[in-house]
Amino acid sequence: MDTVHGISLVLHLIGWAVVLGGALAGMKSTTLPSGTFHGILTALVTGIILTGLLGADANHVKIAVKLVITLLVTVLVVLGRRRPEKVTRGSLGAISGLVVVNVALAVLWH
Repeated sequence: MDTVHGISLVLHLIGWAVVLGGALAGMKSTTLPSGTFHGILTALVTGIILTGLLGADANHVKIAVKLVITLLVTVLVVLGRRRPEKVTRGSLGAISGLVVVNVALAVLWH
């Protein structure tokens, strides 16, 4: 079970890194790279797997807050993918900021 947890955690972190990197890379040309969509799906699915592996030991409030943030990022990425002409620096900044907040919550909230 430790191996599944470790692999899921690595994939989760890579997913968030792809989302943050894609949003920051898109700032100059106000585009959302297609990899950002795959990154957020990876982060979402592996986050659900990690929560399932925690079972009863999970901090349910923390998980709920992180899930809401993840869903907000997912909506912004999906909207940016469906309507690339609507992608603005503000939406890319919101994606980047929410990713940083989500990672900070994971690390700092015990």
